[in-house]
Amino acid sequence: MQRILRLALAQFNPTVGDIPGNTARIIEQIDEARAAHADLVAFPELAVTGYPPEDLLFKPSFLSDSVTAVQRIAASTRGIAAIVGSPGVLAGRNDISNAAAIINDGRVLDWYHKMYLPNYGVFDEDRYFRKGEECPVYIINGTPVGVGICEDVWYPIGPIAVQREAGAEVIVNINASPFHAGKAGQRERMISTRAADHGVFVAYLNTVGGQDELVFDGASIICSPDGAIIARGPAFEDRLIVADLHVESVFRQRLRDPRARKENPQILSEVGPARVTRVSDHRLSDRKPSGAPALCRTLDETEEVYQALVVGTRDYVRKSGFGRTLVGLSGGIDSALTATVAVDALGAENVVGVTMPSRYSSEGSVADSQELADNLGISLWRIPIEPAHLAFTEMLADHFAGAEANVAEENVQARIRGNVLMTISNKFGWLVLTTGNKSEMAMGYATLYGDMAGGFAVLKDVPKTKVYELCRWRNARTHPDSSGYRRPLIPQAVLDKPPSAELRPNQTDQDTLPPYDLLDPIIKAYVEDDYGYAEMVAMGHHPEWVRQVMAFVDRNEYKRRQAPPGVKITPRAFGKDRRLPIVNRYRPAST
Repeated sequence: MQRILRLALAQFNPTVGDIPGNTARIIEQIDEARAAHADLVAFPELAVTGYPPEDLLFKPSFLSDSVTAVQRIAASTRGIAAIVGSPGVLAGRNDISNAAAIINDGRVLDWYHKMYLPNYGVFDEDRYFRKGEECPVYIINGTPVGVGICEDVWYPIGPIAVQREAGAEVIVNINASPFHAGKAGQRERMISTRAADHGVFVAYLNTVGGQDELVFDGASIICSPDGAIIARGPAFEDRLIVADLHVESVFRQRLRDPRARKENPQILSEVGPARVTRVSDHRLSDRKPSGAPALCRTLDETEEVYQALVVGTRDYVRKSGFGRTLVGLSGGIDSALTATVAVDALGAENVVGVTMPSRYSSEGSVADSQELADNLGISLWRIPIEPAHLAFTEMLADHFAGAEANVAEENVQARIRGNVLMTISNKFGWLVLTTGNKSEMAMGYATLYGDMAGGFAVLKDVPKTKVYELCRWRNARTHPDSSGYRRPLIPQAVLDKPPSAELRPNQTDQDTLPPYDLLDPIIKAYVEDDYGYAEMVAMGHHPEWVRQVMAFVDRNEYKRRQAPPGVKITPRAFGKDRRLPIVNRYRPAST
């Protein structure tokens, strides 16, 4: 009889700080894995606490509660082994690690401590954790299993190589890997390479859900020793993924691949020592084969970005305890997409639109807002701001006398609208979703305490050109009516009109900014890739527009620091990804 390890990967959505809720969910999935006759069930990185717990890790009571939760989880593991991500308290050192509890048949047997701690981008793990020093292997149902946590598997010569040399046939790597567009494909290529290079099964388990600005996309995979993907979990959904791993194929694969024989043992010893622990011997079983594991489809980039926005918005609103949301509808494309994402995330009954026309608002903008609200099935409140606008004008007239009108008078309208939305929010306890996009945030084309006022910025990391792409994608997925006509959810007029803040007569964004199809690549080059002036000009960008972008991005750091959080969808978002001082006199050369 072939030696088979039945592995279950519990891809689920924890909530940071909800230790009792996360624990209950983990126990439910242990029961589900046991019912599937799994030998081993694994849970994501820091599943007990949620990820990232940040400075909650400085609270001794938080750590104590985590330890208690792991003991409660262990008591539920009769007849099954489990790998559970949790902070590991290093009692002898008065320190903690990012760890995985190795549990079997009611007892915590050991802890694996993450060896490579990321400290870049959104990660601050050196702030909290001590790195691990060993590369343990656990024999579970007669199969040597190496355990790793997230970053540990990204290095070609790392714990996985040491564990392979110690006999590991399966590597289980638990993760909380934040989403950005295209990352799932990068991960799959990397995991496939690790599996093939080391001749092992590699199970890569990722968490799901939104946490503040981060979204975790799941899409867990299992790769065979030849690098083939044999299981893939769904993107952005909870799922227990069960697969039978025919581990005897590892021996055959390694016989045909001599590369491991030529590795320098000294290099492996520098990674850390191996340690083998016997958890359970192989037992014959009459269980039926689990069948072909799930091989869920991959998403194209536009779909995965849209789903990330939906999941990020849904989880921020719900996990923060809000029931309903408010969106200011201007008749423009940004507010239209924000409202559409909100409806897809929360349901039409939990989204309220507010249109606040001024003396400069076109009739088309008001009509487009009403059509959008009708299409989405949401309530639309109409609150004209002219009385307040007139009052502000009169109130400030004496002090502004003799001064030429400028952007201050324009921004009064945005600030009135922000006050209206926040007052409604304050009255009913509804969360305001702001509507600005990454292009506007980069250039400071937004009003502090006006259109920036709110609790969550759905499009904060979405460039303007991507906003149009997402709207077209969503419109193409509306259901046809009885005659077969597919009515656009977002009115076509909204996509066709020139973008405008409508704060003065005949205003368009391009009065102030370069065209977005030319602006966005410059912003990406400067903000995400850190290119300088000469490099961007050499790429073919207009020198004057490059200078404008550099000046505006640098000048508006203080605005972005006061913006609400929003969903990260690019490799480098404003916020934790990109940390620059507000008071900063450095100006890159632009000639």
